[in-house]
Amino acid sequence: MSLWLTQEAMRRSLRSCIFSVKYCSSIAAISGKNSCSSKQRLAHIRGTRQINSWRLSSLKSSVRFHSQDANLGSEETNFGPTPVAESLVLDEIHHPLGQSQRGSPFFELLLHCGSPSDVLDLSQQHPPTPQQLSNCLTHMWASIKKMSDEQRRCELQLMFEHPAFDQLLQNVMANVGSMQCEDMAYSLLAMVNLGVPQRSRVVQLYLRACQEKLNDFDEKSLSILASCLAHMESTPNVDALKHGLRLVVEEHLPRIKNVVALQTVMRLLGKDMSLDLKRKLEQKALSMIERFTLPNAQYMISTMAKMGFYSKPLLDICSQRITDNLHGVPFNRLLKVLLACRELRYRDFSLLTGISDYIASTFDIWSQKEVVLFLSVFESLAFCPTPLMAAFAQRVITNPDTLSLKDLLCVLNVYASLNYCVQHNREQFLQSLSKTLDFYLPRISSYELLKACSCLCLLGHFPSLPLEKLLQGITLEELSSRAMYPRRQEQMFQTVHLCLHLDQPVLPRPLSVPATMLGEVTSSGPPVNQHLLQLLRRLLSDQADVALQEMVVVENFHFIDGVITKLGANQTPSEETQAQRMAVLCPPSSAFCFGTSQPRGLLAVKLRHLEILGYIPIMITEQELKSEEKATQLLTARIFPERPAPCMTISI
Repeated sequence: MSLWLTQEAMRRSLRSCIFSVKYCSSIAAISGKNSCSSKQRLAHIRGTRQINSWRLSSLKSSVRFHSQDANLGSEETNFGPTPVAESLVLDEIHHPLGQSQRGSPFFELLLHCGSPSDVLDLSQQHPPTPQQLSNCLTHMWASIKKMSDEQRRCELQLMFEHPAFDQLLQNVMANVGSMQCEDMAYSLLAMVNLGVPQRSRVVQLYLRACQEKLNDFDEKSLSILASCLAHMESTPNVDALKHGLRLVVEEHLPRIKNVVALQTVMRLLGKDMSLDLKRKLEQKALSMIERFTLPNAQYMISTMAKMGFYSKPLLDICSQRITDNLHGVPFNRLLKVLLACRELRYRDFSLLTGISDYIASTFDIWSQKEVVLFLSVFESLAFCPTPLMAAFAQRVITNPDTLSLKDLLCVLNVYASLNYCVQHNREQFLQSLSKTLDFYLPRISSYELLKACSCLCLLGHFPSLPLEKLLQGITLEELSSRAMYPRRQEQMFQTVHLCLHLDQPVLPRPLSVPATMLGEVTSSGPPVNQHLLQLLRRLLSDQADVALQEMVVVENFHFIDGVITKLGANQTPSEETQAQRMAVLCPPSSAFCFGTSQPRGLLAVKLRHLEILGYIPIMITEQELKSEEKATQLLTARIFPERPAPCMTISI
């Protein structure tokens, strides 16, 4: 009794404080720890008798009965909703009102409630029926969903401390057996979204009731239940219900006709489902493809990423649908599509080009943060959005001071990685970036400074102040003692060293990277393409004035598959100063920007340095080597450009 009186007093005093704080100052969410004993954890219940007996026993106590366990004395409630991911499914879930309910006085009053407290006041004046209980909970969540975080915290705390909230949840528990499946699913979803503790008696009771009636759930009820379970923490009841849902979905799959319901279930089942079930879901989605709206197509790509399932036919169709309807698509949906493509390692040139061109054509409506995020994702896909990068470069030239340090580092990485060369204002663009970097020098970390200088060196730009600070003893000592990524750090120092050594920029004073920061120099390069070497040997076997060197490493850094030295008339191999040297390279496809022959950062600087060293770079891709005849023709044309091209023979 004393426990009840103490808690009641605390509740009333806290409620009075909240009312004053709501209108005077901001409130802080109350968080606490829930003590629970392993013996008091709720076991998995199967069967109507067990659920009913547990429900009746739960109704005996009216004091914080929705706590996590029976140990109520040490329980404090965390007043805040469970984080629910924004999704197409949750946006489309609304509790429907039956024809008989639309004109009833209760529902007319419910529609005018603007907060959970209003709904609770209404429930005191007009006790709701079982279906009205479900609508009350759903309306309580809908009323705060679009509030600001501060207002939502305040309303939720008022809700938890409202004297009618306990009574409402008691009624919800008492009427669980008489609820329809859809109302049961809506009630569970609303309670979880409102922040009722997931291990509480009421939530666990509904999880068990859903297990009992799972076979009676239709596709809409399954969709609602799936969207709820997707955001719940793992408990025995949640895991058992997810397992049962997998079995029911496989059985009901032919009867699912709603695209949103299908996608919700696909997301819930996730990566753990069998490959056979993933194939069945893929075929079901393909059979419904004509019903896909634009949001359905966008959501399907992120759904496949959630499943960890790569379906090229489905991805291609959805990509085409998005590409054809890009106008007006909001930022978050475009970004989610690109992030899902990155996770799936799926790249469609038309989709990426369409999105980048659309952003470039509507450039003024996007904030700088949004554009930087787009550029970062494009870079991770190895795609060079040329019009977008040109537009952003012009914005940087006009307003370089708007770049934050984080944005600056991201922009440097993107432009260096994609080897984008600003056509008309290259020096202005690089100078703007350098001045912004100079501004952040007093507070930039040593590792961030190394990344920035490495990117600028890849771009062929050498600002003196950042380089001088990087190569100071105190900075080098800090990097040596706190190397987070030693190998990556050594590679960046090697890039800076080579660029300073070979590009020979004009600086106020000579700068060089200490040998101790370069790491171990390895003379062996990556595995050479044996097929390429065989072609070169065969092609040059009858050439007396041509010499071939295989697997050459220059400057202890750049690896060359083969060096061809073409001697002039009456020249010997020792007289290579006047000889023509060609560096044959076979870079992987990842060394080029997707869909183009434009080399990316490291390959671009390698070509630049080889030209400085007097080599003529000759590149042949792995794709071109797949056809021996085509590869031979390409190599012949590039090594011996003075020879006439082979004529095509046409047989009639």
